[in-house]
Amino acid sequence: MRIAYIAPYQGPRVLRARPIVVNLSLAGNLKIELIAKLLQQSGHQVEILSQGEIVGNHCRFYRSFNEPVASHPEITAYYASVFPLKYVNAAWPSLFTLSLFRKRHRLAPYDLVLLYNLKGPQLACALYAIRRLGVPVVLEYEDDAIVDVNGKSETGIVARIYFRLVNMCLRLVSGCTGVSPHLLSQVPSPVPKLLLRGVVSDDVLAVGRDPHVVKKNWVVYSGTHSQAKGLAQLVSAWRMLDLPDWELHIAGHGGLTPVLKTMAEQRKDIVFRGLLNQRENAALLASAKIAINPHDVSDTPGNVFAFKIIEYLAAGAHVISTPMGFLEPELETGITYMPENTPATIARTIMRVVAERLHEQNATQAAQNRYGPAAIATSLDRLVRDASIARVEQTKLPIKARESNA
Repeated sequence: MRIAYIAPYQGPRVLRARPIVVNLSLAGNLKIELIAKLLQQSGHQVEILSQGEIVGNHCRFYRSFNEPVASHPEITAYYASVFPLKYVNAAWPSLFTLSLFRKRHRLAPYDLVLLYNLKGPQLACALYAIRRLGVPVVLEYEDDAIVDVNGKSETGIVARIYFRLVNMCLRLVSGCTGVSPHLLSQVPSPVPKLLLRGVVSDDVLAVGRDPHVVKKNWVVYSGTHSQAKGLAQLVSAWRMLDLPDWELHIAGHGGLTPVLKTMAEQRKDIVFRGLLNQRENAALLASAKIAINPHDVSDTPGNVFAFKIIEYLAAGAHVISTPMGFLEPELETGITYMPENTPATIARTIMRVVAERLHEQNATQAAQNRYGPAAIATSLDRLVRDASIARVEQTKLPIKARESNA
């Protein structure tokens, strides 16, 4: 099948060409690359269509362009143009991502559309594909569209219009992957579904199985540096601890990076690793005894799930995390939960894991078996094929009838 993957992907060239820091998504980029690769390896032809969006106001026009995906050059990412001017930036990404989608479809028709979440550009392309093209749409549901990352609903006229479009799309998709049962439950029960917490890369798989990897007294965070990730609290917690033989390693980048570095001044036991490629990141995770996810706690458990948790587990690290909804019991054996992400709670939890040697407990094999490339490639291929069959069944009913029956 020829698949349009409508996703907010940010490849190396767009990161250099556009000021994307506030909305940087490192884990999202990696997961998009891995899923596109696995679908391509299953015999599908995948194109990534990205809004390449910039958060904030800039009086500059950024033209549309494309680039090969760095880790998988046989896959091309196409970026819509961006004009992040005040009052214009609200509608531009949706209009011009849709324009890009229509242009690529005219050149060579798509057989299926895969959406990464339900932001404006994804909604515009999905509803056009369903209503005008009759193409099956599969939703990759990573973050709850009904509430924000803290589990709270937004209010106002714009929010009500957006939620109406979200609900319409949820009723009409032909397939869905979700990071939690909570998100999958928002899609009608007959729709083919797949619980997809994450995807383990070949690099993580290799280091996780390497018996020669030496574990060090490191606590590691790897991902985007943004407010909701709890990183300021993590650095504050580390400053409260007295662990002379241990180090905190922070990889990744984001809008909060300068603040974190200022907080960590004069602390040689806090190491910033910067942006790492897949192999470097896998090596870092495999070398750590503990990996941490101090994400803000949501009022709606299961509305988000951190992809990095699966990476951490598969690389052989013991994970400290705030709760993120139901998780399979065989994976939870490698996790120590903390009820909140205040500095005192983070510090107390790290100290307990070290003192009680809980870091010796892991769920490496379970994470690799469930979310390794081979297993996920088979599951994804089955899902997109089932979604195509489901679309044929859906078209036997008018759209309004399907919406009322859902």
